[in-house]
Amino acid sequence: MIYGSPAPPDPVDQGDLIEGCPALHVREFRFGQAETFEIDWESRRVIILTQTCDLVQEKITSANVAEVFDARQLVDNNILKPADVKGPLRSGRIWGLYFLPADASLGLNEMIVDLRRLHTVRLDLPRELCRAGKRRARLHTPYREHFAKHFADTFSRIGLPRPYETL
Repeated sequence: MIYGSPAPPDPVDQGDLIEGCPALHVREFRFGQAETFEIDWESRRVIILTQTCDLVQEKITSANVAEVFDARQLVDNNILKPADVKGPLRSGRIWGLYFLPADASLGLNEMIVDLRRLHTVRLDLPRELCRAGKRRARLHTPYREHFAKHFADTFSRIGLPRPYETL
């Protein structure tokens, strides 16, 4: 079983899927005028990225989250191809995206985590959302660790300016 259903008062943990988290986006800014910018926000489904040990030991005041999208919606909007979802994305071969399977008992469709759409939120925000019943599920071990490794690999890559020359 990939997902669990923690009770609303249970602590926030890495791999928690949470609905209704505000995600801020800078809509407009004026170069040379740092204090003049406009921000929009949207309510999003997110997954907690912050390590469990940091959450449990309360060494932090904020958590890192990534936006989570319904796979069908991304296909319908021509952002992803169905073959990509069924093949390389599901097998973890697409950089920056992570596939999460559906779970009918929890009312979850197939989902895609976009590891390039990251946000830092005050830790009390996901805690309150969980207490309000907005936590949809939690990734169980070893799936949580697999997800964390994919996140780490995404940002630990070292890109070369050009391929090695061959003789």
